[in-house]
Amino acid sequence: MAWVYWGRLYNTKFQASCLAKRMEEDWWIYGYESPQTVEIFCSKKGRYGVRYML
Repeated sequence: MAWVYWGRLYNTKFQASCLAKRMEEDWWIYGYESPQTVEIFCSKKGRYGVRYML
């Protein structure tokens, strides 16, 4: 399986972690399958992103 990258980068790790937690716990509300693994990564420019595996 390959990583799927969320289409936005955030200025703080806190913002990215809020999205990651929401992906883990709240996606079933919208009818999506919850991802197996969710990670926060830091880009080369120092911004934070979220990647996940389904």
